[in-house]
Amino acid sequence: MKKGFTLIELIMVIVILGILAATALPRFIDMQGAAKISALKANLGAMRSVVAMSYASNATAGTAQYPGTLGTSMFTDGKIPSDQFTTNTAVVATAGVAPSSTTGGWAYNSLTGAVLVNYGAYSSY
Repeated sequence: MKKGFTLIELIMVIVILGILAATALPRFIDMQGAAKISALKANLGAMRSVVAMSYASNATAGTAQYPGTLGTSMFTDGKIPSDQFTTNTAVVATAGVAPSSTTGGWAYNSLTGAVLVNYGAYSSY
């Protein structure tokens, strides 16, 4: 007599694996979105740190003002961080208006030193 699994046992294992996959997949997708938001906030913090360091450097030199623009030379690796949703690194100048663009990147106000995400729903960060 040969030993092995019956067809019913194999089908039950496949059904159980399907149920486990169906419950795990939504959690994985949700974690992916949360990871993107966390990375976006980290990059935004880096942008704001560059502005603060530049302001502090200007203040010690006697001219307390924010930098006029944000360029690659202000970053250690020579690259402006990208936003995680569009991978855009562009810095758009704003005049006190909250960004509402869908192009992504960053919105920078050189009068107040405010750096915001230039991507619709995430511009409140």
